[in-house]
Amino acid sequence: MAHYAFLDENNVVIEVIVGKNEGEGDIDWEEHYSQVRGRPCRRTSYNTYAGQHKNGGIAFRKNYAGIGYTYDASLDAFIPPKPGDEYELDVETCLWCPK
Repeated sequence: MAHYAFLDENNVVIEVIVGKNEGEGDIDWEEHYSQVRGRPCRRTSYNTYAGQHKNGGIAFRKNYAGIGYTYDASLDAFIPPKPGDEYELDVETCLWCPK
């Protein structure tokens, strides 16, 4: 089972759903769900955190998307909300770390 995150106009996650796995049919599921909902959609991995796959698989988009996370296209990553000005982004993990 795959998970997909829907984004608002600022690339902030507004919803996460369970959807079809890649390879099920000859369909690009990100594109399909984007067209159905009329919103950008990006697949996310439930088992990925801080750039690591917790079951030893391939990490995907640095972090599992949650509502309020931002999708950064340049990093191809989901980033949690910044907890405060005293934090900076670790681009390897796409998590916020104290300065």
